Amino acid sequence: MKFEEYYDIVVVGAGHAGCEAALACARLGLETIIFTVSVNSIALMPCNPNIGGTSKGHLVREVDALGGEMGKNIDKTFIQSRMLNQSKGPAVHSLRAQADKAEYSKAMRQTLENEEHLTVKQAEVCRLIIENGKAAGVEIFTGGIYHAKAVILCTGTYLRARCLCGEAITYTGPNGLMAANHLSDSLREAGIELTRFKTGTPARIDKRTIDFSKMEVQHGDIPVVPFSFSTDPESVQKEQIDCYLTYTNEKTHDIIRANIDRSPMYSGVIEGTGPRYCPSIEDKVVRFSDKDRHQLFVEPEGLSTNEMYISGASSSLPEDVQLAFYRTIPGLENCKIVRNAYAIEYDCINPKQLNPTLEFKAINMLFAAGQFNGSSGYEEAAAQGIIAGINAAMKVLGREMIVIDRSEGYIGVLIDDLVTKDNFEPYRMMTSRAEYRLLLRQDNADLRLSHFGHEAGLVSDEAYQRVLDKKENIENELYRLKNTFVGNREEVNELLLSLGSKPLHSGASLAELLARPELSYEALSPIDPNRPVLKKDVMEQVEIHIRYQGYIDRQQKQVDAFKKLEKKKIPASIDYDDVKSLRLEARQKLKQFRPVSIGQASRISGVSPADISVLLVYLK
Repeated sequence: MKFEEYYDIVVVGAGHAGCEAALACARLGLETIIFTVSVNSIALMPCNPNIGGTSKGHLVREVDALGGEMGKNIDKTFIQSRMLNQSKGPAVHSLRAQADKAEYSKAMRQTLENEEHLTVKQAEVCRLIIENGKAAGVEIFTGGIYHAKAVILCTGTYLRARCLCGEAITYTGPNGLMAANHLSDSLREAGIELTRFKTGTPARIDKRTIDFSKMEVQHGDIPVVPFSFSTDPESVQKEQIDCYLTYTNEKTHDIIRANIDRSPMYSGVIEGTGPRYCPSIEDKVVRFSDKDRHQLFVEPEGLSTNEMYISGASSSLPEDVQLAFYRTIPGLENCKIVRNAYAIEYDCINPKQLNPTLEFKAINMLFAAGQFNGSSGYEEAAAQGIIAGINAAMKVLGREMIVIDRSEGYIGVLIDDLVTKDNFEPYRMMTSRAEYRLLLRQDNADLRLSHFGHEAGLVSDEAYQRVLDKKENIENELYRLKNTFVGNREEVNELLLSLGSKPLHSGASLAELLARPELSYEALSPIDPNRPVLKKDVMEQVEIHIRYQGYIDRQQKQVDAFKKLEKKKIPASIDYDDVKSLRLEARQKLKQFRPVSIGQASRISGVSPADISVLLVYLK
């Protein structure tokens, strides 16, 4: 007789997607079990040792606003923190923190193990159980059956994984962990379309063999800005560890070119498609042959190790070639490699099989998140994980699932791009993908998305009240500044001139003065004696809103037009063969993607504005 257990939710995989999905389900009161090939790989960071970065920092803040864990966990375990793109506008400001990899994983594991309603199980899932078109549980390799009301697949880069370093191929997952070799066949039998992607990682170098004097030092920010809106800023002010910047050169490139035929990527051994926006060093040298150097960041992996991560130099070249080209780089002339760089191939899905809720279109109660969905990055995974977790829980509880649209969050952009566009390579989030990025800033993620988390039950009444109070304080202060006027008095003009600003010739509101780029909220305090005592985050929102008022209003009009198309739903039962005058390509794509709204249909490659007009007439 087989061993059997019953749960509300089964989560397959305990990477960044699986952790967020499982925690969301458990925190909503559902009995949840999360499977991992190794409990030592919970929230593993097999590649870069950081959380956040350009656009990715937005995702972490949004996960936090929904009630997720990633922001809280990195606040507890970071060793350096920086706000990127501060010389640019607030739309692209992004927080990025170097993590202590071991501590990050350890802290997340403790969170999972201490979460009520959550069970952590080390086992390889080998079969998906489907009954009457509905996911009903999983079977593990030892034969145990785990029945469930919903299943969430977060397999990361483990499915039929193999690692490549030159001619050497090892059939393992990342960091030498066991691959999951049995589930893929079961997914195919269920009618799920799988594809093959590839990613890579650079060598880890022994810190004792690096000459940092030949590199540019990269200090952390003071003061540190926390990721989580719930973290006390005072608690994250601590001594930080330096990172370093160095560059490749023509010698580096010559060695790579001379051995390019030994790279599995160029010899044809690698089957999977790699990420265009995170290319290997050999790919950079070939594709950007006009560049005489590429920047590399040398980053610590943690406080308890001498391993240094060479960001920007991932490779699948053989070990001897790796050592040769790394030793041409300033500061690495005498380096010793602790872990070789390698490429990893793995099975994942074409995400067009998913609804925007991250539930499979063809299989009820089956959800998917993370790199299994054809994305790349810890942050993209966590963002999908919390949405898949919330929606699986909502469906089990008989409540309405949530969909964040493109005008509401980077999470909306990420998921919409995955489910409506043909993705031929691992998807990476970028600020340029977000049309409404001035509204979707990382600093206002709580104001934008906390209501989703609160309605689901992941954001407490107390935490949500703080968001509402913050919103009210912002609105009150904006009203006060727009209705508080100062004349062209001597002391006013003296202050303006001292700040490099033009004097007043007539009266002006404080809001009009604050709109001047050379002035700030703090700088105007001498002529604003009635200013209330406000928190820093409130003042930041007030200043941004006033300074970018015109642009924000213009973008809001674009959002209003976008929302109209999103509200025009397409019936699931529609037969596109009945829609006359649709072009053949559009008909094929609409059948393939089955969009839920006119807005989503308009973003499908191959569906033209004329096709949308035909569809609108038909629906009327």
